[in-house]
Amino acid sequence: MTDTKDILKKVRKIEIKTKRLSNHIFSGEYHSSFKGRGMTFSEVRQYQYGDDVRSIDWNVTARYKEPFVKVFEEERELTMMLMVDISGSEFFGTQSQFKRETLTEIAATLAFSAIQNNDKVGLILFSDDIELFIPPKKGRSHVLRIIRELIEFEGKSKKTNIDNALKYLGNVLKKKAIVFVLSDFMDTNYSKTLKIVAKKHDLTGIHIYDQREAEIPNIGLVPMQDTETDEIIWVNTQRKETRANYAKAYREKVTYFQNQFKRSGAGIISVCTEGNYVKKLLGYFKAK
Repeated sequence: MTDTKDILKKVRKIEIKTKRLSNHIFSGEYHSSFKGRGMTFSEVRQYQYGDDVRSIDWNVTARYKEPFVKVFEEERELTMMLMVDISGSEFFGTQSQFKRETLTEIAATLAFSAIQNNDKVGLILFSDDIELFIPPKKGRSHVLRIIRELIEFEGKSKKTNIDNALKYLGNVLKKKAIVFVLSDFMDTNYSKTLKIVAKKHDLTGIHIYDQREAEIPNIGLVPMQDTETDEIIWVNTQRKETRANYAKAYREKVTYFQNQFKRSGAGIISVCTEGNYVKKLLGYFKAK
């Protein structure tokens, strides 16, 4: 376990980097991308030509003997839920950082963008089980707690179950929210639950990957450890069939993610650990 001083140093470092991004780049884009979806009653006023007859307040109309309509305002306050995969495969990384470090930076940037907009932020850390749930709240200290958990939390399991995580979200979030699922999506069989969740919430899947994951280079006989089971097996990478099977299995999971999220009407962002996630997020917000 990392000591508290070290954790605080890391939290501060991520805060400085991601807060600057959210302040200068994302707050405006976030604001316009995710306008308040709910409507709240504001006042009644006299009917004007062109008003929707369905908004007539019949009680007030009867009292004053002339038509009055209800006026509604868009609710500005939103709730953002960050669903972050902390299974074993998130500790893969061949270049400058692990996938989990990229996940943490993106989640922190999104969280600061939300509180800039006076919205609530919550966190779900999942593996094949729900490892941690932090209910949505406002404020900087709350976001710093979320960042701290993203950095230091150690899950009990190394496996992944996206379906289970989405079902849990459906149970704990009753009102419509902005939901970001951050994962490498090395899992399948979650399409049915995904459709249900995407219908209710504004859902986006952020796919984090390392370039070396997609295929195995030809480097002879090598020991490989499955990050989700800890099992070590010897793999002969000289065999074309071995390399082809590995690449096929990887592609199938990524294609499943892309197809299912598109079919359910959810958004998709793909970010490489070596890539520029700022550009990807900004492009996504602008396109919404």
